[in-house]
Amino acid sequence: MALHRHCSELSPEKRGIIGAVFKSLDRSKYGLRVIRRGTRIGRISMRRFLFWMFSVAVLFSIYMAVFGFNMQFHGKVDHGISLLRDAREEFLGSHASEQPKRKPHSPRFQPCEVGFLDSVNNLVEPKEYANFTEFSIGYIDREKKPFQNDQFKLRFGGHQTLEEREKSFYARNQTIHCGFVKGPEGYESTGFDLDEKDKSYMHTCSVAVSSCIFGSSDFLRRPASKLVSEYSKKNVCFVMFVDKQTLLKLSADGNVPDDRGNIGLWRIVVVKNLPYKDMRKTGKVPKFLSHRLFPYSRYSIWLDSKMRLLTDPMLIIEYFLWRTRSEYAISNHYTRHCVWEEVLQNKRLNKYNHTAIDEQFVFYQSDGLTKFDTSDPNMPLPSYVPEGSFIVRAHTPMSNLFSCLWFNEVDRFTSRDQLSFAYTFLKLKRMNPDKPFFLNMFKDCERRAMAKLFSHRIVFTPPAS
Repeated sequence: MALHRHCSELSPEKRGIIGAVFKSLDRSKYGLRVIRRGTRIGRISMRRFLFWMFSVAVLFSIYMAVFGFNMQFHGKVDHGISLLRDAREEFLGSHASEQPKRKPHSPRFQPCEVGFLDSVNNLVEPKEYANFTEFSIGYIDREKKPFQNDQFKLRFGGHQTLEEREKSFYARNQTIHCGFVKGPEGYESTGFDLDEKDKSYMHTCSVAVSSCIFGSSDFLRRPASKLVSEYSKKNVCFVMFVDKQTLLKLSADGNVPDDRGNIGLWRIVVVKNLPYKDMRKTGKVPKFLSHRLFPYSRYSIWLDSKMRLLTDPMLIIEYFLWRTRSEYAISNHYTRHCVWEEVLQNKRLNKYNHTAIDEQFVFYQSDGLTKFDTSDPNMPLPSYVPEGSFIVRAHTPMSNLFSCLWFNEVDRFTSRDQLSFAYTFLKLKRMNPDKPFFLNMFKDCERRAMAKLFSHRIVFTPPAS
């Protein structure tokens, strides 16, 4: 009906032309005279008419695509709409249908004021600060091949049994799995190989600030040199772990190490033979095992490569560890506080294989993990979900044990370390009721005050669901 109405509203001139065409089917002689008479203006008018009709069709298809009306038409009309969309793509080009969708605006989280000291001058470690739980931890550095086992595979984290895993949670003198596990004599390295010169340098560090970039996933963010004291520049090691691919990319970006191997304050340490195919999991090695990489260091600070340090490291240690009498400090997540929420979010965003997440989560629930209850005044932490990109540590026995336990969970299950944080802490606390672990979970806005956050250069593709 609409099409008939539009045709009836055409000018008399156009109606005459169209009518002449149809009448010519019956009256050829008269039709020829009409056509000849109309050729002077008919050709131009017909072209304009067809162009006008085509433009209306194109605009209608664009309107339908943008506003997305779900009209309940019959199949023939649906087919017509699809034809109109095809015509729109031909007219506007194939890129018209490939315009990226606008992402919803994410909430902005601002930093808050942190009461750092004005200067590192006269900064002295409190005498009573180091009064923490004392015990001795050794680390398994080599595994033996099981007798006549041809399926034996090397693993950087070793082959920890469930019985060994259970015993490792006790804060006592023991030898545990904690990465860097070599295979039997004659086997190749399990990964994370470093140059001897870099190892010698790292053995001299008493305070270490570290980060890593693997797979060219980020740009190099240099610490703000003007905000770092001369004392820290001389006494703190700033180490950036990279692989060969990243080093080449950094060089192409103009970031070439100097004669000492430095780019700004960062000493670039190249890691060979990465231990995991999952780059996220490889990044957990320097994140959790700084006490293994810097064996003589008393303190360490970890920050993700997407962050730029804006605060002196010694002021950070004074504020988050010494002032609070803590041996481990990490910020809570800015929106989520319960592991149940974190599991759903990881699956919703397809951060990891869903089956692997479910297996890990079911295992933790069976071993006593409970939901975070904001109304419970006796909750041991202000949140069960850490942000995780900034960690401040004293290398005490309890802190080192927690780091090893957390790393072992990542090695055994998924690389999503926020899923295993609360379980690891609560189980360690439950199995050592008389040996406290002083963990300071600070506000996320304080983390934002210490470092500027950037976006990743590359977002790693998650394992298939």
